[in-house]
Amino acid sequence: MKAMILAAGRGTRVQPLTYEMPKPMIPILGKPVMEYLVEDLSRHGVTEIMVNVSHLPEQVERYFGDGRRWGVRIGYSFEGHIENGEIVAEPLGSAGGLRRIQDFSGFFDDTFVVVCGDALIDLDITTVVRRHWQKGAAASICVHEIPKQQVPNYGVVVCDEDSRILSFQEKPSIAEARSNLVNTGIYVFEPEILNLIPPGKNYDIGSELFPLIVREGLPFYAINESFNWIDIGRLSDYWEANQQLMLGKLRDVRVPGRQVQPGIWTGLNVAIDWADVEIEGPVYIGSSSRIESGVRIVGPTWIGHGCHVQSGAEINRSILFQYSRIGPKGCIKESVVCGRHCVDKEGNAIYDADSKLDWVGDARARDQDAAVFAVGRR
Repeated sequence: MKAMILAAGRGTRVQPLTYEMPKPMIPILGKPVMEYLVEDLSRHGVTEIMVNVSHLPEQVERYFGDGRRWGVRIGYSFEGHIENGEIVAEPLGSAGGLRRIQDFSGFFDDTFVVVCGDALIDLDITTVVRRHWQKGAAASICVHEIPKQQVPNYGVVVCDEDSRILSFQEKPSIAEARSNLVNTGIYVFEPEILNLIPPGKNYDIGSELFPLIVREGLPFYAINESFNWIDIGRLSDYWEANQQLMLGKLRDVRVPGRQVQPGIWTGLNVAIDWADVEIEGPVYIGSSSRIESGVRIVGPTWIGHGCHVQSGAEINRSILFQYSRIGPKGCIKESVVCGRHCVDKEGNAIYDADSKLDWVGDARARDQDAAVFAVGRR
């Protein structure tokens, strides 16, 4: 079976993480979110995967290569061009990217799966495809039932008693929502669906292709399977995803490293003054990280490799990307530290009284004064 991973977006809602990396490469428990998707597709018999790339494409291509590490074949469809030696991203939209691949080679020649590259799932894809076939569907959407108060954040799917899709609502108010079933960004298509997408245009699956399928009267169904779905479309979602995964909320996903104490995992070559630190798990501390005496860490917290947390600092339910340095007066609470950026779980930049965070820096800097970075959006 074949699949498509949608990975061409700029990821503006998870900035500043996507300043330096494309959204599919954002790490969850130490590995890119897209790797979990590739593993899941491979487990369910998908052997060929196309990925559309646009923003910082070389990072995705270099990491995943031809896919042999996961027992699949991976190909890439680049959306953009080079101008003055620089890559210029020109994403074609989720549906436009599919049509571009089909026009290029006719790659999609049978039932295929489409997944968005910014979510963690433990979906039984085999069962989903079987239900798609049983319905005789031309297109199917995996939906997820959420609390009514959350529907304004999602695209809502409205269907009849037989699960046939009747209409959509894009982020409706709670009062206007006609359903609490939301689009998860996981689809099953028959190739003829691609004929509805205009060639060479920026075209979206959710807002343009799906309403057209309904208007055309094609067999279009919602599949409501029970599965865990953790979206990282926003920075708050990314923070919450790390919290949930470190608490063991997703099947078959475990904290890496070696459990050295109850709820505390480490990588290799970690320097910690165990006699004079306070750590409440779950906490992961990456390889070659140094945690000085007098540090307090409260989990769920992820500390990437090569970090340096100095005496007196406190890390509370947060995420530190690799090579982060937190100085003695640092207090990171429900936040994300990524390079010179420190943001709270909603993505708001954190400042101190001097409008800079002199306690956030790069652990690799020889002179600690050179490691001080002003925090802000570029």
